[in-house]
Amino acid sequence: MIHQIHGVVWGPLLMGLLLMAGTVLTIESKGFQFRGIKTWWCATAGSFFGSKTERETIHDTDSINKIQSACTALAATIGTGNIVGVASALTAGGPGAIFWMWVSAAIGMMTAYGETCLGILYRYRDGRGKWVCGPMVYLSKGLKRPGVSLIYGILCILASLGMGSMVQSNAAAQTICYLTGVQPIACGTAITGLAVFVAWGGAMRVARVAERLVPVSAGIYMLFSAAVLIKCRDQVLPAFQEIFRYAMFPESVLGGIGGYGIARSFRYGIARGVFSNEAGLGSLAGLHGATDKTTPEEQGMWAMFEVFFDTMVICTMTALVILCVTGGGQGLAGRNYDGAVLTAFCFESALGASGRYLVSGSMIVFAFATMIAWYYLGRQTLGGVIAQLREWIFISERTEEKIGTAYLLLYGYAVFLGCVSSLSAVWELSDIWNGLMAFPNIFALLILRRKISYPDKSAAQHGSRLEWR
Repeated sequence: MIHQIHGVVWGPLLMGLLLMAGTVLTIESKGFQFRGIKTWWCATAGSFFGSKTERETIHDTDSINKIQSACTALAATIGTGNIVGVASALTAGGPGAIFWMWVSAAIGMMTAYGETCLGILYRYRDGRGKWVCGPMVYLSKGLKRPGVSLIYGILCILASLGMGSMVQSNAAAQTICYLTGVQPIACGTAITGLAVFVAWGGAMRVARVAERLVPVSAGIYMLFSAAVLIKCRDQVLPAFQEIFRYAMFPESVLGGIGGYGIARSFRYGIARGVFSNEAGLGSLAGLHGATDKTTPEEQGMWAMFEVFFDTMVICTMTALVILCVTGGGQGLAGRNYDGAVLTAFCFESALGASGRYLVSGSMIVFAFATMIAWYYLGRQTLGGVIAQLREWIFISERTEEKIGTAYLLLYGYAVFLGCVSSLSAVWELSDIWNGLMAFPNIFALLILRRKISYPDKSAAQHGSRLEWR
């Protein structure tokens, strides 16, 4: 029954809506992700190359700053799917699948921009000065649909406990148990304790951990991927040639969209044929919503960068490693591997036993980063649910604190349960909750698209000094 519902939710209708939303916003912005590369680059990753004073100002702030929110969002988006989802795309659609992953990412950049921009535009502070943000706010305040907003919030909280906690902890625990031979209960206790410790510190601790964990883990993975590509440098150009040569094969189109969905919508990264795109689910709006001292346009560009970095950089490097080591399309056809096994085989073939440990270590770190980022998103959404309920019933601050504590305990239990259980049903339930989140969010993007503003062309001529229209 669950499998059938999953197939309906993630059917052609949702896939079409996701692609349509990205295409419409691309047209509305006059292709800003292409014509404004210099603008959004200078406003995001390019700002790291600014003056020393600018960098210190960013990191010295007491609230969650733009860099911290970006790292938290990257923690939620970069995950096991960057390792497993790419391999699944290649085995499903051949080398040409990667081309269609790039196309899907290019469209998704504007969807990510739009939902993040709306999230900042409609956010507000509650009585205690905390930001109430995310899709719930623009569904309630923008579309004037508080009931739909509440439903979205409940689905997001369920997703944070399912795919954000249980599935990710399951992937991390299985990998650790396989490498070390420890019992799942001991592994689950350690992972749960560490995750709850980070979550107990609130948004600031999550942001600080993400700010340190994501750049290091992604940097190490990129470094080892680059080592493989240098070793196989004679195969890099042929790999690119195969990507474009196979791109027009019908099976490559389907494989690319499906693999991109696995990599972007949930770092659960199991090759399960999920067609999705996290840029469209609304999660980025929630992850960026509490950023202080920012604008809708600036934070939207950070969301664009995250889609770009996740797919165009991390996923592309994984794909090139697989194609170079296996020998491309013909080599893939001769392998009986898929998912994480295929990726691990390629790294091990090029780097020896260290390659296997690299892939395993990367999956563990990526999974943990995703866990804490989704706790942050779930807690933000819970605040929105409480704010929504306050419009109908009285909820005291003490009651709100108890609800927050209950969610933290439930999150810890979900992490532990994921470490010691088999979660085939939870994977599909999480997909269903994610898919249902997408429908109201996409309609909100389409209806409120005139509220989304884009950097003026003159900004590209002024570097990081941006002017908005």
